Amino acid sequence: MTVAALLALALGTYAFRLTGPLLHGRVELSARIQQLLSTGAAVLLVALAATSALTGAHGFAGWARPLGVLAGGVLAWRRAPFVIVVLVAAGVTALLRAASLR
Repeated sequence: MTVAALLALALGTYAFRLTGPLLHGRVELSARIQQLLSTGAAVLLVALAATSALTGAHGFAGWARPLGVLAGGVLAWRRAPFVIVVLVAAGVTALLRAASLR
């Protein structure tokens, strides 16, 4: 039963991913729909980032992680190099945790 479920999910995923390239030239989306899809992708990315930044284990992750993400987000918004964004975010989080701000 488990193998059949895995195969069905694998085939469904493959078919879903194959649909995009196959229909790319055949289906025309309006500018409004394209804008909504783009906005939807951005909203999902922000929701994922917020969930990862704010939760850990089974509850609130503490203040160090969200403040580190905030520092990295500000640098990314100011168009700092990616390596700098990651290092500053990790550094802020580490310093806050070393200062016992969990």
